[in-house]
Amino acid sequence: MTDLLTIILLGIVEGVTEFLPVSSTGHLILASALLGYDSAYWEVFNIVIQLGAILAIVVLYWRTFWAVISGLMRVDPVSIRFVRNLLVAFLPAAVIGLALHKYIEALLASPVTVCVALIVGGFAILFIERTVKEGDIAGVADIPLPKVIGIGFIQCLAMIPGVSRSGATILGALSLGVERRTAAEFSFFLAIPTMLGATALELVKNRHELAAGGGVGFGGIAIGFVVAFIVALLVVRWFVGIVTKRGFSPFAWYRIVAGSAALVWLLAR
Repeated sequence: MTDLLTIILLGIVEGVTEFLPVSSTGHLILASALLGYDSAYWEVFNIVIQLGAILAIVVLYWRTFWAVISGLMRVDPVSIRFVRNLLVAFLPAAVIGLALHKYIEALLASPVTVCVALIVGGFAILFIERTVKEGDIAGVADIPLPKVIGIGFIQCLAMIPGVSRSGATILGALSLGVERRTAAEFSFFLAIPTMLGATALELVKNRHELAAGGGVGFGGIAIGFVVAFIVALLVVRWFVGIVTKRGFSPFAWYRIVAGSAALVWLLAR
């Protein structure tokens, strides 16, 4: 497979899976195992193109962000709570991620871990869908601070490849009484500081390799970024519609089937 085809394929995988509760990192790890390419060569690429998906959220919700920025200039309490909730929910992942960075990297080398996490996470989604009552907390700014802290710590489960950052935060929010649409949107917005932090860390760690031209070049990263951005634009709107009408069960069954199939393939090869 040529580098260009791989770049486009991985950009599509990232754009489709970043905001669905199916684990974008897990899918990229499985793609490495299934397609047989050198994961170390594509490591920085896989991290940086996540920013393309993040940009899609900024574009889709630009009115929300503009309203928050305008509100901050007026010292509006709702805008202040919106930003506070995002920053507070982000802090646990920032602190724990830095402390456990080496251990997380070791997990990233295990496709089997991804498969098991996909399967277990699928059953967890089905359990939560059937047992948790619909919450009444609507609006990111209206989520109480203790629940925000809880969601922030739940997001840290996504450091295990295959768990899914969006899945952990959305289902964590649902379990804490947040209604579906707000839970999904809070997950989208929380991805911005989380992915910016992860990308900055990865770029600093690999700055010498990038300067020397190692791995995928800046041109390839730019193509993957654009592909991930365009695909994420389409997927996020579709996802919100599906969640509102049918809940998260379709994604749970996908996780179970995909994780089981990939696990059988890995163990049989």
